[in-house]
Amino acid sequence: MITLTVDLDIRSYPIFIGSGLLDKTHLLREAITGSSAFIVTNETVAPLYLQTVQALLTGIRHEAVCLPDGEAYKTIETLDIIYTALLKGHYDRSTTLIALGGGVIGDMTGFVAATYQRGVNFVQIPTTLLAQVDSSVGGKTGVNHPLGKNMIGAFHQPRAVIIDTQTLDTLPDRELSAGIAEIIKYGLINDAPFFKWLEEHMDALLDRDSDSLAYAIEQSCRNKAHIVAADEKESGFRAILNLGHTFGHAIETGVGYGTWLHGEAVACGMYMAASMSANMGWLEQSALNRIRMLLHRARLPTTPPTALTPDRFRSLMSVDKKVIDGHMRLVLLRGIGQAEIVTDFDPDALERVLHNKVVA
Repeated sequence: MITLTVDLDIRSYPIFIGSGLLDKTHLLREAITGSSAFIVTNETVAPLYLQTVQALLTGIRHEAVCLPDGEAYKTIETLDIIYTALLKGHYDRSTTLIALGGGVIGDMTGFVAATYQRGVNFVQIPTTLLAQVDSSVGGKTGVNHPLGKNMIGAFHQPRAVIIDTQTLDTLPDRELSAGIAEIIKYGLINDAPFFKWLEEHMDALLDRDSDSLAYAIEQSCRNKAHIVAADEKESGFRAILNLGHTFGHAIETGVGYGTWLHGEAVACGMYMAASMSANMGWLEQSALNRIRMLLHRARLPTTPPTALTPDRFRSLMSVDKKVIDGHMRLVLLRGIGQAEIVTDFDPDALERVLHNKVVA
């Protein structure tokens, strides 16, 4: 087992990474501060892992709520199902919530934990690769709105993140690729050696080689933990984690939540950001080619949906958490491993990308 720490003073917490961690009772029980727990999961994950987690809670009062699966259900209306179950069960502020599932479950459970009785503890048990390497770490929680993704939320750090890599054995291939998109992101924003490692080990990751997956998860979490510790609430440096997300969120909102997986939209968004960087003369053509090739090898899209016109793209991008005082902020690349947060970008370069014109 590998143990990392997200260093946030009194809000610091461990990330446990290993195979078979759902068999280690002490990891979860030590993260539960009160005498009750409440599990939030979904209809896909529950048949696979709910009984296993409940067995870890012997002697602790607990219940579970099982939600419908999918990004389309990441809504305020779904949150009400969780709040109602907690209130009917008379769960108080000493209760620890447990998020058992992918990024949607983690985000919603975290938001309920941030707001139920003005804040309770929660633990992340992510079961998808994307959640394991990204959304379970860092304390971002929230739900979608028809006008924008993740526009309603809060920062609320978990007590612990327990990553059992064996849960990836039941993950569909499409979800695996979606998670790899976020792994590639870490190489692009600040870890060029990791990007090179990914070029050398992509086939092993797609073949679910356990050692390669464990290393990729560890390196991703290590990168994210470092960035979050430096800027917990995204006042500056942490925004580099949003590479591709302004474009990607526009895609998700524009085509309907769940049509594209989050990782697929981020992959396309990262390539759009890289293309824009190349159009501005920041990124060499050879680097852009490497990025495109790696994304394609990971079975990820690089071309945005034709249904989104440039005007629609622009409109959706303007409704984004990274817009400050009416100015859009984008994360662009000066090289592989060299991300930069930009507000004074070349508008013509953006227009070329929105019209699907990139450096040849």
